[in-house]
Amino acid sequence: MQTKDGRLLARENEIRVLRALHRFGWLRTRDLAALVWTRWQRQPAGAPALMPHLASASGLRMAQRTLRRLADARQVLSGKAPDGSVIYALAEAAARRLQQLGVPAATGKDLVRSFSTGQFRHRAIANEIAISGIIAGFRVSTEREIAQDKWFGGVNGVAGKKPDVLLAGGGQVWWVEVERSRKNASDYAKLLKWLGTVISDANHRLLVNGQRWAKVVFVCTPAFQARLLRDLEAASWKKSAVDAMISFSTTLYKFEDIAFL
Repeated sequence: MQTKDGRLLARENEIRVLRALHRFGWLRTRDLAALVWTRWQRQPAGAPALMPHLASASGLRMAQRTLRRLADARQVLSGKAPDGSVIYALAEAAARRLQQLGVPAATGKDLVRSFSTGQFRHRAIANEIAISGIIAGFRVSTEREIAQDKWFGGVNGVAGKKPDVLLAGGGQVWWVEVERSRKNASDYAKLLKWLGTVISDANHRLLVNGQRWAKVVFVCTPAFQARLLRDLEAASWKKSAVDAMISFSTTLYKFEDIAFL
């Protein structure tokens, strides 16, 4: 088997990193190492695991080398997140490089400026979920893509709501909500109303192209899970109907601020 020229391989790695930054907005080194230097499954096998994918040591080294070259060429911007981790986004030169390949990319300079701790942790968790889904073979809409209305729900969403991450496979849709903090009363009431609409959508009419609901997944704290289940019961939804449509993940992700590479 003929070995690729090292310079060609380096350019291919650079493009893969830049495409990833275009899709996600910003990523950490460990995120890029997991996404770019892990073999993806062709199609999913069952439901998504949602757990973060740990990058290999060789993947981390390759990500670091590639980011160093891109930084030296002024094609990536870096910023310091509230927890001390370094995040990377597209520079103007990288956006032009992708545009020449037909990718409608734009600079991410506004994405690496100051933002709250809560916003950072929310996006970091959403990104990890999306990366794990991509590696597992799902078609994924990232939080960044959804914010830009580049998903099947577009600007209006589904019944007026957008997910934090969307995973699709085998004709089914997993709608993921990352709930890091307590919602205000108005937003929480809207969430309960939306969930009622979804629970009652037995014929999957809210979705498109023959897709079916798999689950609405909440990545949240145990306290949020307990409150939501209690309030759905108070709204007269049967436990069997709630369990069929909604699931929770309360142990895979930590919501406190932790420094990551």
